[in-house]
Amino acid sequence: MVLSSNNEPLVALRRLIERRDARGDETCELCGSVLTAQHSHLIEMATGRLLCACDVCATSFGNDGKARYRRVPQRVRFLPDLDLTDEQWDDLMIPIGLAFFFRSTPQNRVVAFYPSPAGPTESLLPLEAWDSIVAANPVLRSLEPDVEALLVNRLREAEYYIAPIDECYRLVGLIRLHWRGLGGGARVWDEIAAFFDGLRKRSREGEADA
Repeated sequence: MVLSSNNEPLVALRRLIERRDARGDETCELCGSVLTAQHSHLIEMATGRLLCACDVCATSFGNDGKARYRRVPQRVRFLPDLDLTDEQWDDLMIPIGLAFFFRSTPQNRVVAFYPSPAGPTESLLPLEAWDSIVAANPVLRSLEPDVEALLVNRLREAEYYIAPIDECYRLVGLIRLHWRGLGGGARVWDEIAAFFDGLRKRSREGEADA
């Protein structure tokens, strides 16, 4: 297994927090207008950076992989029937029970990251292992490249989501922020539980609106 540390998500998270004007308001990184608490994000294709964007700027970009930016969707979909056996999970060679997987257009492959106290760590994903999971779960073919991921939580009872990439990086940031000592401490596990409770709620709300 080949592992590499990737600091770009942490840089993106830090910029999302620090991008504020003199009044303390968060601002659009394209036009400078003040943003609401619930606003869109864009991903810069060449670098993987996440940018905060107003609705006007965000709607200028869709899912065109050739554009400089792509808009991060907001849908969250809980996948209660996802078929992922323990053997298939072991074949992915992820050392912990949390990870997210997405197709990277610049790299032309599916990449896998898992959170750690030091930030996100990339695992070299065995292509055959991923292909077998997709073959058993055709829903994964609907993932939008670069901006949507399969988010896996197998820390206790297994749960799986199609989630926006910014939410995956937010989980990484939560773990890095709250981890204490060797075992993480009670606070970080509470934060992880609350994060997934929020995802499940958003998924139910999305189903109700559909």
